[in-house]
Amino acid sequence: MLNVSAILGRPAETGLLRIALACGLAALPVTVSAKDQSKPWKVSGKLLGEPDPKHPAEAERSEKARDVSGIACATDTGFPRICLVADDESQGAQVAILRDGSLVAGRFIRLIDATRNGKPLELDAEGVAYADGAFYVIGSHGRPRREHGQDAEGDARAEATRHLFRIRLDPNAVDPETGQLRAEPEITGTAALARIIADIPALAPFHDRALEEGGVTIEGVAVRAGRLHAGLRGPVLADGGAAVVSVPLAGLFDGKPAAGTLATVALGPDSRGQKRGVRDLVAVPDGFLILAGPMHDPEGGAVAAGDYTVFAWDGTGALRKRLDLPGYPDREKPEALLPLDERSDGQRVLVFFDGPKEGAPRALMLPR
Repeated sequence: MLNVSAILGRPAETGLLRIALACGLAALPVTVSAKDQSKPWKVSGKLLGEPDPKHPAEAERSEKARDVSGIACATDTGFPRICLVADDESQGAQVAILRDGSLVAGRFIRLIDATRNGKPLELDAEGVAYADGAFYVIGSHGRPRREHGQDAEGDARAEATRHLFRIRLDPNAVDPETGQLRAEPEITGTAALARIIADIPALAPFHDRALEEGGVTIEGVAVRAGRLHAGLRGPVLADGGAAVVSVPLAGLFDGKPAAGTLATVALGPDSRGQKRGVRDLVAVPDGFLILAGPMHDPEGGAVAAGDYTVFAWDGTGALRKRLDLPGYPDREKPEALLPLDERSDGQRVLVFFDGPKEGAPRALMLPR
């Protein structure tokens, strides 16, 4: 049984978590200089990445995560929080317990078991969201960017990514110290989103094409007011707008007829003048936070100051820049964004990176 008093020890936060658990995991609550960056938060346990090709079903044999791509938590205030983390090389997502300054890696939840010639295929999970008692994990819905792009193996790899999962956890079955589960999660999958995106006229020409050709590639997901919002890294359309597709959840999971609604956001160019797409999308009380980044990674992989930017967006109107992120070393790309709390000088967020082990999460402050 989850003992909130023992976990928090503070009446206000204890009350908040009791309310959250009673609701069944309640819904989620200028360039920064190098000196403003915090040190990476400590990760205990092992965040899992690419599975062992000979033993893919044995999660503990997986490589340590180097491609953390999404995180969402069941509460958006106080600590600790029950969260779900995705690595785009894995075949699922992993429960994690987030504390202020650290993260404990818990139970891995396998979502696909697809293989090709005996080797596991990746889900290419690129986003995690939480709303109304459920987590959502979304695959990229894209084609492979490297070899085997258009042959049978490319088809199999693409098919493995075209999934969306809804995952319900009993909060009382989550060990608050280890993130292990005492009961199995309820998992519902759907492949309906790929068809819905392909039916949107502006996106139809980019369906089933590789990212190098501007093909459909999802990298962010948010859920609010009964709708799923998918943020696309590619394509960036002719007018420079990055795509956000909105679909009723009922049309994805309940078999009801549904059409996607396309919105575009002008994220501007990176430091090289190249197009930027959505690299993460997060629901917040007044709309969304968008992590914008290059549609195509620069040669060499180094990230320059201002290549990645956090914007606020109300879902309909213009964007408001919150923060240009600094430069980062070769093969270290901002990939996932998690709101932490509001402070007198702004909103604190946690950024996870693709490249370093276990995402090297670091806190940044978004000015008001």
